[in-house]
Amino acid sequence: MNQEITRRNFIATATLATGFALAVQPVSAKVITTDTKGLVAGAVKIPVKDGEIPAYRAQPATGSNFPIVLVIQEIFGVHEHIQDVTRRFAKLGYLAIAPELFIRQGDVSKLSNIDEIRPIVAKVPDAQVLSDLDATVAWAVKSAKGNANRLGITGFCWGGRIVWLYAAHNPEVKAGVAWYGRLVGDATELQPKYPIDIASTLTVPVLGLYGGKDTGIPLDTVEKMRDRLKSSSSKSEIIVYPDAPHAFYADYRPSYREKEAKEGWKKLQAWFKQHGV
Repeated sequence: MNQEITRRNFIATATLATGFALAVQPVSAKVITTDTKGLVAGAVKIPVKDGEIPAYRAQPATGSNFPIVLVIQEIFGVHEHIQDVTRRFAKLGYLAIAPELFIRQGDVSKLSNIDEIRPIVAKVPDAQVLSDLDATVAWAVKSAKGNANRLGITGFCWGGRIVWLYAAHNPEVKAGVAWYGRLVGDATELQPKYPIDIASTLTVPVLGLYGGKDTGIPLDTVEKMRDRLKSSSSKSEIIVYPDAPHAFYADYRPSYREKEAKEGWKKLQAWFKQHGV
């Protein structure tokens, strides 16, 4: 096992429960906190090809054969908000798990400036992420009483892009919900494809939730994605909330919009139920 990865694993696992990423301080007063009553929740380690990665897992304390939801982090890592989202799913009866997908490249939770975070995240290969998510699903089935036949995925911002890509990578996914994930971009060796590149061949139904006032994701790219999806068999859909900015679900940030966030969460639950997650 790579010694550097092991050292970073220890650091990241120890910091999973310490709160919010430094780069998003101060935290909004509207932050939602979901308790762990009736749940098993906390840090776990996921065996991957080159060692282990830390993750945050939440699931009901009793029962088995739980539907699985992969929760994919923002650029800020698996901090308290992402952990809380997993607990929200667990309260609904899901086994939800959020793996630390940047850990080999660095611990972004300790960085206070987004300009320090971006270079780390830019070094994360898509192939590594997809492989780690495969390993996370395998762990959920083998070690946490998860049902491989009821697999869903959701993610936010950076994780929203990954939702589209993982749905294309793993046709066993029953449904995905992508919150304001970037749809187009310049191909690189580490990030060779963007959602628009896989849209026409997608078979997994993905619901995209986007903000009409998102300055980082132009509406024309959303419309291009919609157009490409028409030729796929996935029956994917995109909803745009006209007055919502980027990160409108992030209740710990000023971008939070309660109305659109609550409506999007209801849409997510209905989408998962409709498609057997």
